[in-house]
Amino acid sequence: MRKLKVQMNFEGIHWDDDMVTFCIDNLKNVDNILLGRITAEAFIPYWKEVAENPRPNDINNRVGKPINDISKVIFSNKLKSNKWDNTTIIKGDLEEEIKNLKENNGKDIIVYGGNSFVSSLVEHRLVDEYYLFIDPLAISRDEPILKFINSSLSLQLKECKPFECGTILLGYTRQK
Repeated sequence: MRKLKVQMNFEGIHWDDDMVTFCIDNLKNVDNILLGRITAEAFIPYWKEVAENPRPNDINNRVGKPINDISKVIFSNKLKSNKWDNTTIIKGDLEEEIKNLKENNGKDIIVYGGNSFVSSLVEHRLVDEYYLFIDPLAISRDEPILKFINSSLSLQLKECKPFECGTILLGYTRQK
């Protein structure tokens, strides 16, 4: 069964080259990027632009092409048509549709933020791995995803990595 991995950046983090390298490495066993509608509307055009028109000295240039090349899956009951290349829209019951997606053949699936979408995935216990980029000086308990990460959600820390810029990666696996 495919794993569903969440990679989230909390407010106020600073990026460096090692973080970009981690993000590229984290995509190596991924063949779908799962997004909610709101995130997709900004995410897909942004990364397409980065991939097709790299900007001088932009730290995002290295990750633009891999993100753009991976198929996207948007979960939305509101979208009526698909306006993006290399993208599929799924509708219906969140829990049922995501479980079906995970049971399909293929590599892992990664989710990039949207607080409300990720919160729904966490609440339904659909996430297998969490990769949380945090700046300890900027994090807020008001982040919606944090409301569902509590003692009743059994997580095992598998990775903790500090970056030069002060951001910390916390990597967890959900215990079943």
